[in-house]
Amino acid sequence: MARPIRVLVVDDSAVARRLLCDLLERDPGIQVVATAGDGYIARRKVQALRPDVVTLDVVMPRMDGLTLLGELMRVRPLPVVMISGQTAESCDVTLQALERGAVDFICKPQEDLQAWIAVAGDEIVEKVKQAARARLRPLPLREALRPPVPAAAARTARPLIAIGASTGGTEAIVELLMEMPSDSPGMVIVQHMPREFTRRFAERCDTRTAVRVKEAEHGDEVRTGWALIAPGGQHARVRRTDRRYWVSLDEQPPINRHRPSVDALFESVVDAAGSDSIGVLLTGMGTDGSRGLLAMRRAGARTVVQDESSCVVFGMPREAIAVGAAEFVVPLGRIARVVLGFLGGQESAGAAPGRRLHALDA
Repeated sequence: MARPIRVLVVDDSAVARRLLCDLLERDPGIQVVATAGDGYIARRKVQALRPDVVTLDVVMPRMDGLTLLGELMRVRPLPVVMISGQTAESCDVTLQALERGAVDFICKPQEDLQAWIAVAGDEIVEKVKQAARARLRPLPLREALRPPVPAAAARTARPLIAIGASTGGTEAIVELLMEMPSDSPGMVIVQHMPREFTRRFAERCDTRTAVRVKEAEHGDEVRTGWALIAPGGQHARVRRTDRRYWVSLDEQPPINRHRPSVDALFESVVDAAGSDSIGVLLTGMGTDGSRGLLAMRRAGARTVVQDESSCVVFGMPREAIAVGAAEFVVPLGRIARVVLGFLGGQESAGAAPGRRLHALDA
């Protein structure tokens, strides 16, 4: 029998620690080896117990979660799942934590923690399990703004670009967008995140990329040089009126347990743009996006999937490859070059190292 995942629970709330411990230990595949109420105690227990995963509260006395995360990633990198509030300040700190190496995050309300555990318990357990299997990415050198790569010289069309991501996706999206020129075709992005987080994420992206980035609003036009990020809690679907693409937002039921859903975006692109589109599926847990990406490929769109070696979690890309949705499987650092190659009419520009998969069966 496989060894259980050893977890250290770090939270300044004794109630939260107890509820998280009870939840996690109900799963036979998880063992809570210890708890800690602040960063100094947690740091000692990480050194002594060497857990597989740490759940880490953002706001704590003495040493906060962000400071402890930075120390852990420098001294002993390991998978960390942040436990975040839903205030604007907590959103910013959590996004910084993802930049600094945290694998994922879980939103914790300020009140009624028992109801939170009842509703979000399955998601919390799954995120801890996925974190234990996650591939930690080396921390990149940060730049305020990277100069964009030159635009392709011989573009014949400006297709719509649709991008989907989940766990590990915030940093993957930033890295991809930083490689896109300011005159890139319009992009619509789904990143699995709650309300408020998507707006703050878009604002942070906008300070670091040549393309402009904003959280999508209903009716926004998909314009050259802009990337629109679907707001948390709403599906984003692309519509077409004459030659104009625009974003429609709705609160229809979750798809693949997600709202926004990557499948919802990709399937809408099939109707709006058909073969005049490019689909990109990045790192993430689960299967969301595979069905929609396959529909895009069958409609004649170009499709690119992030490869396993550069994914934090290979779930969504693996599923897309398995169903035949991926035309190219490429490391994250090469995806922008492949997309720009499509725009310039080059069949596989920049794809290596990477691979093109077999032609889609009719």
